[in-house]
Amino acid sequence: MQAYVMAFIVGGLICVAGQLLMDLTPLTPAHVLVLFVVVGGILSGLGLYQPLVELAGAGATIPLPGFGHALVSGTIEDINRFGFTGIFSGAFRMAATGITAAIFFGFMMSVIFNPKG
Repeated sequence: MQAYVMAFIVGGLICVAGQLLMDLTPLTPAHVLVLFVVVGGILSGLGLYQPLVELAGAGATIPLPGFGHALVSGTIEDINRFGFTGIFSGAFRMAATGITAAIFFGFMMSVIFNPKG
């Protein structure tokens, strides 16, 4: 039960931060999206995002900073395992499931629903 509560709190706080950035600054949703992915990647590279993932689980891995974390942690993992060539494989290996799911479900929604003209 505690894991669900922590996931809800951390995920909710990430969403609140994004909403505040859009409401109180001239940043567009696209800017906030890129900012969150980059911040997640930087925090992951510094070793600061993994403790948040361990605390909040899906509350930290599902939002946009979690995507940046997946890219960077996968790259670091593959660099340690394969050397220089890990730079090219790590990000794809860790993010492939999420990207595939986004493409698949996006396609399914476009087949099921009619776009507005």
